Amino acid sequence: MRSVRSIAMKGVVAVLATIAASLALAAAVSAGPAQLQHVTLIGDSVSDAIRVSANAATIAREGIDLDFETAPCRRVEGVGCPIDGVRPPSAVQVIDSLGSKLGPDVVVAVGYNDFENEYAGNVADALAALDAAGVKHVFWLTLRAAHHPYLTMNADIEAAAQKLPDLTVVDWNVYSRSHPDWFQDDGIHLKNAGALQMATLIHKSLVAARVATPPPDIVTKALPRAHRGRPYRARLVAAAGRAPYAWSLLERAPNGVHLTPSGVVDGTPRARPGRYTFNVQVRDAAGSLATRRLTLRIAS
Repeated sequence: MRSVRSIAMKGVVAVLATIAASLALAAAVSAGPAQLQHVTLIGDSVSDAIRVSANAATIAREGIDLDFETAPCRRVEGVGCPIDGVRPPSAVQVIDSLGSKLGPDVVVAVGYNDFENEYAGNVADALAALDAAGVKHVFWLTLRAAHHPYLTMNADIEAAAQKLPDLTVVDWNVYSRSHPDWFQDDGIHLKNAGALQMATLIHKSLVAARVATPPPDIVTKALPRAHRGRPYRARLVAAAGRAPYAWSLLERAPNGVHLTPSGVVDGTPRARPGRYTFNVQVRDAAGSLATRRLTLRIAS
């Protein structure tokens, strides 16, 4: 009796350990976003297109804790142009009002409503305000040079970056130069495709600077062969992103085969011999996703 009871207790302990591991994994995944780097995006009506596009906003937010501080008619400094009877606060006013609530990393995409002969001074004042607020790194987007003054203003951004190692120029002008299809008729404001691309460029810049956590990548590209009626086990591997990872199937696997949240493909295949394809998905602790289509060959 003691032997049977001991075996039963071991089984209970194993089950409880599995449940505890699953709960710990779920808790870690759900807690991930709170650990991400806080970033503030200060923009005008051009970058505001990212905020209003769900897909673009998702790209911009990937791997960071992002606050949007965007408003049409915003200027870097001075009174903005009126929109719906309201003049938005300038970028400098936003910086001063938020102070320590700004992220340590700030993205600035403002300038289309500013004046060419004042822009260099406005940029300098904004950078001074950001420094006073304790911001550690600034990413400043160049302006799409649909009009000649924007070339001069882009040169002002570049000149400021030459003096400040903590200012990174994000060259939206060059990145978008050959893509008029991204823009509305004025060549400045974004269509949805342009919003997606500007969000992508910002995200790439933040990943390169190690501010944003890169999305996970599924390293496993092939599964070992399985045999019908025999126990099978293979572990999926992910890289990058933020561990721990949570795995799931996007469609049904062959009969008898399962995928655990920890990334183990196991079971006893009962499907007929053949090649079976299915999609797996991994979610990292930051909430970012990756998918891969895998093929499992079942032999007799």
